Amino acid sequence: MSRDILLGVVIGAQGLKGEVKVKTFTESPERLGAYGALHAKDGRTFVVHAARAAKPDIAVVRFDGVGDRNAAETLKGLELFVARDALPPPDEEEFYHADLIGLAVVDRGGGKLGTVVAVHNFGAGDLIEVRPTDGNTTQMLPFNEATVPVVDLAAGRLVVEPPIESAKSGG
Repeated sequence: MSRDILLGVVIGAQGLKGEVKVKTFTESPERLGAYGALHAKDGRTFVVHAARAAKPDIAVVRFDGVGDRNAAETLKGLELFVARDALPPPDEEEFYHADLIGLAVVDRGGGKLGTVVAVHNFGAGDLIEVRPTDGNTTQMLPFNEATVPVVDLAAGRLVVEPPIESAKSGG
């Protein structure tokens, strides 16, 4: 089963001819349509007719069938997805966030500590959000080699160091 990958969010209309500004989560904003048609959670499909970079993470996009500003304005806030299978495999030591969601979080001994429920980036690097096995409040951990030395997608787990219990006692 393929997971959907969020490639962008429409943040507003651009001009009068139906273009929109899209906050992209692609390496290059102008490549937003490189993986085929995009889709919304409600099932609508959007074909990128043209895209150009406006900023390092913003693209100005023209979708087929969106011909004026009024139509473009209705798309504000729309999340744009592509099927995970449409993307190329990541390089070694790279991961798509969607591939990490649901992985078991274990200590070096293999003891289950929790499950990855989300991956965030608030500007200072990636964080994994972990729901502990006891179901208590989630915890954010840096997603880096020091904290997460092992990511084993095939086994469906990642190893954290120090374990979550140690991280909790530090505050």
